[in-house]
Amino acid sequence: MKQWQNKIKIPRLFQNRSIGWIVILVSLIALLGLILAFNVNWLIGVVWLILVLIALTIIFRTLRDISDDTAQYLTNLSYRIKRSGEESALQMPVGLLLYNEMHTVNWVNPYLQDLLGSEIIIGSQLSDLSEALENIVEQATQADSENHTDEDDQADSPKRTRLEWLGRIFEVSVQTDIQVIYFYDVTENATIKQTYEDHRLFIGLVSVDNYDEITESMSDANASALRTFLTRSLTNWMDAHEVYTRRIAVDRFMLIGYDAGLEQAEADRFSILDDVREATSAQNMPLTLSIGIAYHEASINRLAENAQSNLDLALGRGGDQVVVRAEDGEARFYGGNTNPMVKRTRVRARVISQALSDLIMQADQVFIMGHANPDMDSFGAALGVRRIAQMHDKPSWVVYDRSQTAHSDIERLLADLAEEPRNENALIEPSGVLNQATEHSLLIMVDHSKPSITESRDVYDRLSDHVVIIDHHRRGEEFPAEPQLVYVESYASSSSELVSELFEYQPNKQGRGLTRVEASAMLAGIQIDTKSFTLRTGTRTFDAASYLRSVGADGTLIQDFMKESVDSYRDRSRLIEQVQVYDDVAVVVADDNIQYDSVVAAQAADSLLQLIGVKRSFVITRRDDETIAISARSDGTENVQIVMEQLGGGGHLSNAATQLHDTTTQDAAEMLKQTLTELAESEE
Repeated sequence: MKQWQNKIKIPRLFQNRSIGWIVILVSLIALLGLILAFNVNWLIGVVWLILVLIALTIIFRTLRDISDDTAQYLTNLSYRIKRSGEESALQMPVGLLLYNEMHTVNWVNPYLQDLLGSEIIIGSQLSDLSEALENIVEQATQADSENHTDEDDQADSPKRTRLEWLGRIFEVSVQTDIQVIYFYDVTENATIKQTYEDHRLFIGLVSVDNYDEITESMSDANASALRTFLTRSLTNWMDAHEVYTRRIAVDRFMLIGYDAGLEQAEADRFSILDDVREATSAQNMPLTLSIGIAYHEASINRLAENAQSNLDLALGRGGDQVVVRAEDGEARFYGGNTNPMVKRTRVRARVISQALSDLIMQADQVFIMGHANPDMDSFGAALGVRRIAQMHDKPSWVVYDRSQTAHSDIERLLADLAEEPRNENALIEPSGVLNQATEHSLLIMVDHSKPSITESRDVYDRLSDHVVIIDHHRRGEEFPAEPQLVYVESYASSSSELVSELFEYQPNKQGRGLTRVEASAMLAGIQIDTKSFTLRTGTRTFDAASYLRSVGADGTLIQDFMKESVDSYRDRSRLIEQVQVYDDVAVVVADDNIQYDSVVAAQAADSLLQLIGVKRSFVITRRDDETIAISARSDGTENVQIVMEQLGGGGHLSNAATQLHDTTTQDAAEMLKQTLTELAESEE
């Protein structure tokens, strides 16, 4: 049977079903026409038969030729594809490496062997060639086993991973089903990209802190020598890091350089700060530098604006530090390990006082707001600013949420305040502000500059376009977008000190000055923030205290404000009892189930500095059901502000804090420990 089938084997033309159906259809049409032709006339039928045979012969031959040509084309194409695949594996500029289940190299193509030189790796383990390559294969195998569960997933192209090997840079992909590794040499592209990144411009601005105060009593010769020393020191240090330096004012310099130079300067942690400070301090004329640097911005104008903004941030944080930040990135801080110098000139205070008066006169009403959970300095400064607004005959209130739990000193202040006729309507609830505020109302934020910790975020959002800031804390990254007036002086002991200086330049109207309770609250704020005039105290601090005493501040009333309740005293003692000392750091981790007042925690942190050998103290307590608070203090030799900033907070070099959410006191302690370790390692 098979032999017979072989003899009558169907032509290849008719093995194609589509062509076969066409042949059958044409044959049926021809047969039908032939029958009709013979029915009409036999002569016509004969002619039709001849025509049909000729037509069918031509059609069949044409179809056969087409079929044969197509088959031949496909055969040739298949051969070429197979041959090109074999040749490409040997000649294409992509490295191929075959391995087995034991991760042993079975074969490499000539391209990869050329890169290897005379080294033979067939039979070697991947881990012996490169630990990174072994890890890439392991990760690819694990990813495929987890994600590739069907045929569609298997068709996905392998993910490429960067690998440095053989002195070159490859993008490596692994096809685990056939155990092959592809090496794409991207060394040239990576070099071009790195060259581009290294040669992107940055702009920096340098300000010499306290220059006017230091040089005002110098002779011209000494002042000229000091300027020469500054220029030479800064230029030499920057030249060593391939940064161009140019003096643009007597106390200002401009820096221009590439990112590669900036990386070198950051690696050195801007040691120029210490060099200048130590050299000038040895000559009894201590000067410090503040530097703002901006980078990664296409517009040169925008780059310069950001550099100025970063310099303002450095100055707002007390100077003697560097702020490096891209426009959309987080700021990096260097230096800032010394207390800011007190500026003896009061020119800025006079200018700010006049500008504040102008803004108050333009407003229809004034709202003053301190930070959440206000302390005596915050409340005292707010009352002082309200009194300035009252001296301009403007309706004004201190924004305070009475529903919150206040510390004992604030409770006694509020009680005494209510007994004074001039202050019986001094406070307003946040809801009241939202109801009566207009587009011409003014909001003055005191003792803070972070909207996230303000007394009422709703009030801030309502009046965010008309904001004035008066604060003595170091400025952080979080800051109102476009405040109308900023008075941030980190050299000051307290916000109450800054506010008291503004009264000297206000209109002197009989009977409109500070009341006894207001003056006492402001002086109490200064006394508490300076730990009874022992920390962060300058000559202007005593000037402010003297002024407040002259206008009625009562020492007896201040002592009454500062008295503790029995419960507060016990809470503070309980916290101190739990202290653990690690080297020069004292840490208290309170019970996570007990809530403590912020003032109690701060007082406990202050008390821990009295321990021998302790330079920094941290008290970790639960503030409410969702918040963990850390109060940080130092004796001035260590910077706790940097530590708290790493955890989302801020403050001063010797006085800082932060709040953490959705965590526990134990977890917060681990975060603090990790942060201290990382900062210590970065300084080594």
